[in-house]
Amino acid sequence: MRNVVHIMGVPIDKGSLVDATNRIKELLDKDGCSQVVTPNTEIVMVAQEDKDLLKIIKEADLVIPDGIGLVYASKIKKKGLTQRVTGVDLMAQILKYCNEEEKSIYLFGGKPNVANMAAENILKKFPNIKIAGTQDGYYKIQDEEKIIDRINEIKPDVLFTALGAPRQEKLIYKYKDILKVKLAAGVGGSVDIWAGTAKRAPEIYQKLGLEWFYRLMKEPWRYKRMLVLPKFMIKVILTKDI
Repeated sequence: MRNVVHIMGVPIDKGSLVDATNRIKELLDKDGCSQVVTPNTEIVMVAQEDKDLLKIIKEADLVIPDGIGLVYASKIKKKGLTQRVTGVDLMAQILKYCNEEEKSIYLFGGKPNVANMAAENILKKFPNIKIAGTQDGYYKIQDEEKIIDRINEIKPDVLFTALGAPRQEKLIYKYKDILKVKLAAGVGGSVDIWAGTAKRAPEIYQKLGLEWFYRLMKEPWRYKRMLVLPKFMIKVILTKDI
């Protein structure tokens, strides 16, 4: 039984990284394709206007709080969401489990060659994982169905999409009923981190929930996107029920 809290109409699974990992193991034993969504504060705000995205999140099989703002909002409104579970950490746990069980993965997204670089680094750490295939995110829309057909021919256990939100979530949902994979998860920049083309914030920033601030220092041009966090918190404070 899932333990879910709703923040601005968006369902978020409560629990730790261990709880999320255990849920992943359950989903990998189920028939059909299960979808994992990793929303942060920005995605929750987008879902207020994008009803298709909201529907996708509501129907997902696991929704983790990949944003410290969601935890802050929960604490302010006493919703019971006590800790953040990042997509980067969850992907690492999925990879660890796939390595133990010798399962296969497919990496879909990123700039040209990024998925290949990520696959190479994943194999260095998890040599028992089977890399079923890779595909960058720079493809023509008319080729999308061919890519899905190729994935279905291979039938990997796990499909990681790194196309950016909400594009990656919408692609999984669009083909969910025909995808011949056990688990499909939108992991955004996690593939870049595995490829070595992006670095995660130092551990101290992670522990303090300030990864967003670290990214802002490194990439100041992202400031417009970062403004969503204070807007979100103001909305939380001024809204009686989130």
